[in-house]
Amino acid sequence: MKQTKVRFNSDKLNYSCNLMRALAHPLRLKILEYIDQKGETNVNKIYHQLQIEQSITSQHLKILRLAGVVLDRREGKKVYYTINYPVVAKANKAVNRFLGKTVAA
Repeated sequence: MKQTKVRFNSDKLNYSCNLMRALAHPLRLKILEYIDQKGETNVNKIYHQLQIEQSITSQHLKILRLAGVVLDRREGKKVYYTINYPVVAKANKAVNRFLGKTVAA
């Protein structure tokens, strides 16, 4: 019987795990939905609108930022966030491919 050797690129695997983990949290998905609706958004508006503590909002945004899902821009003391749509599109395509769904271009 022939054995198949499977090799993983550990950097890509770690990145993929962090990306999927970032997208797999209901509160982070709510934050992304809010940013998607409003466009570039100040962190203060996010936590006021979603009625979340500022520290919790910042923790979730940090996870999203480190995974590359959101981009941040500082203006003085304020931090503004936007969605990194190419990263989200790649994650969506990968999940759909894994599930055996065809993805329209």
